[in-house]
Amino acid sequence: MRPLNGIRVIELAGIGPGPHAGMMLADLGADVVRVERPAAPAQIDGAAPDPSLRGKRTVVLDIKSDAGRATLLELIGRADALLEGFRPGVTERLGIGPDECLARNSRLVYGRMTGWGQSGPMASQAGHDINYISITGALHAIGTGDSPVPPLNLVGDFGGGSMLLVVGVLSALLERATSGQGQVVDAAMVDGASLLMQMTWWLKNSGAWQDRRAANGLDGGAPHYRTYRCSDEKFVAVGCIEPHFYAELLKGLDLDPRNLPPQRDSSRWDELAAIIGGRFAQHPRDHWAASFEGSDACVTPVLALDELADYPHIAQRGTVVAGTDGTRAAPAPRFSRAPMDEMPIIASRPVDVSTVLDHWS
Repeated sequence: MRPLNGIRVIELAGIGPGPHAGMMLADLGADVVRVERPAAPAQIDGAAPDPSLRGKRTVVLDIKSDAGRATLLELIGRADALLEGFRPGVTERLGIGPDECLARNSRLVYGRMTGWGQSGPMASQAGHDINYISITGALHAIGTGDSPVPPLNLVGDFGGGSMLLVVGVLSALLERATSGQGQVVDAAMVDGASLLMQMTWWLKNSGAWQDRRAANGLDGGAPHYRTYRCSDEKFVAVGCIEPHFYAELLKGLDLDPRNLPPQRDSSRWDELAAIIGGRFAQHPRDHWAASFEGSDACVTPVLALDELADYPHIAQRGTVVAGTDGTRAAPAPRFSRAPMDEMPIIASRPVDVSTVLDHWS
């Protein structure tokens, strides 16, 4: 029994953080039914199955039609939660907004995933991850001294988006056990990305963070927290913040601290980084990975995506799963009594809506 066995979730089809949130709920044991529109585009030729659809069932409904809307509301009457990622006001215009759905099922948790949120002067504007994180300080803080660098779409879409939606839905389900009532969850990527910046705000408020890139202890400015190029053009990651860990780094590089600038003297960080970088440049990445294996120097190889599945720690934990149709992340987190490691990695299964209604009756 996984933790969410028995929880019924409707996911209105979309891309990005909404399906990712639905995937996590399905991984945790929820019965997630994805509602696709009739004209949904076919999968791109040659594309691998989308792992964010794993563990779900899919039904096709024209929710713009009276019949499709009525069927969806019938499903909603038997569901615990609904996930939608449209712009504010879209589901209201379709007749499946929070008022209509909660009138049909007062115990429903109505999860809304947007970039800007349900309110505010930018709520109805288009945008993507890079835009949402640009107004939170996160994008400004990441990159080189010359320019910000988008951190893939990890901070807005997923860290600040789907993760926040899952937390909100689970919290509302817990609260429902006491109140007996559902409610609306407004999960906005700008709010979530801002929440992820909380420690940075604390450091800045404490005078320990300069408001510029590559000048701080955690943004690649410090010699003890950055990446270094090796002789084979691959990289190692160094994260030895604490002095005793830093001492292990110098020992492994055969560097005498008495001949180096002090670790915390930021005015000489470029000088110190050049010395450390020169040492790493003498050997290939895997030489250093082997040299620091088992050490507390906090030195690890920077792995390419194709290398992950064979890396011993990742392989032993099964953190990623490699199959004939590609590699994907395994479910997380893990539970002492729930067999998360036995979760089948499968694509979404198309079923007739009557099958779901019968099952949920």
